Amino acid sequence: MTIRILVQAAVFVGCAALVTAQPPPPPGGGRVAAIDALRVFLERGAKDNGIVGSSLAIVQDGLEISRVSVGMADVERRHPVDDQTIFHWASITKTFTAIGIMQLRDRGLLRLDDPVVKFIPELRLVHDPFGDISEITIRHVMTHSAGFRNPTWPWGGDKPWHPFEPTGWSQLAAMLPYTEVEFKPGSRHSYSNPGIIFLGRIIELLSGDDYEVYIDKNVFKPLEMHRSYFDATPYHLLPHRSASYHVVDGKPRPAPFDVNSGITVSNGGLNAPLGDMEKYLAFLIGDGTRRAVYDVVLKRASLEEMFVPQLPVEAEGADRVAIGLNFFVEDRQGYHLVGHSGDQNGFIAHFYICPALRAGYVVAFNTQTPPVAKGGKEKTREFDAALRTFLLKNVFPALRPQ
Repeated sequence: MTIRILVQAAVFVGCAALVTAQPPPPPGGGRVAAIDALRVFLERGAKDNGIVGSSLAIVQDGLEISRVSVGMADVERRHPVDDQTIFHWASITKTFTAIGIMQLRDRGLLRLDDPVVKFIPELRLVHDPFGDISEITIRHVMTHSAGFRNPTWPWGGDKPWHPFEPTGWSQLAAMLPYTEVEFKPGSRHSYSNPGIIFLGRIIELLSGDDYEVYIDKNVFKPLEMHRSYFDATPYHLLPHRSASYHVVDGKPRPAPFDVNSGITVSNGGLNAPLGDMEKYLAFLIGDGTRRAVYDVVLKRASLEEMFVPQLPVEAEGADRVAIGLNFFVEDRQGYHLVGHSGDQNGFIAHFYICPALRAGYVVAFNTQTPPVAKGGKEKTREFDAALRTFLLKNVFPALRPQ
């Protein structure tokens, strides 16, 4: 049964102090009641946390189980979030980059334990106090354990001409003599955006295609993700592109972001409607009826190799989080999950799959809201975590085989 709910009124009314109050479990249980409760939870949470618009989909066995959309895609145009709305997925792009690397591995063009400098000799200019830079492997980069810094562009500035991110490889390469390895490679996890850009560079060098072209030909097309794209929006899709917002002084302020992300595209350039992301989740979950199609993209054994924990990641409370090959592997509330998040210029997104249930969900928000207290967590991120808790407690049990 597909249950689709579109709440087409704007939900922004200001920032409340609490993330949201969790409603009681749905009376009588069951999938329909669980989805009804989810709709109420998402609508209330968006309203309480100043989120202009959001959309969430649940997929199981290759099928959409439900989609819940709330609020506005564009306040100025008075356009609600609907089935066609296109969100920016930011760092979820990294999982596509990793799949591209695994495709090249399976074709014999690289090994995961190859040194990164084998393909990117410019990295020899990086200062490595822990040994020879050739000891840093593709596997280290895919597990965020190479020792590279987090930001792509580490220098700030308030001038309008100051770069947001480097747009070309030459700019990134010029920074390498001023870059230092920060810890012994392989010793721990530390999230790094430049590392993923190095993977994107390898894809381009070995395939002969621009990164965007490679992913379109080798992932989007076979998965029929026909409305997915990188960077600036094609003209015919502009009416469906969601705006993004930062909440300033209790009001949403537009954060225009429809640009060419240049060399950072492999790190966070993906845009897509929820329907295309559902197809991606179906591929990650696996569907025996489409095995031949999915194997064109990546063999199931190679995909599941990416879900094997490689290093622990710091997590709060009793939850256990690890990094696989560019996917996060988490044990939460009795469920084993695989996922990734994204966060850029007003857009926040997350997906999880639960292999045991052959199910998963993907959610996007078009608003970043400031923390209640200085030094606290950004409120949309807090609500994203609360939403995960609600889904695992109230919706995932309804997805179990009866």
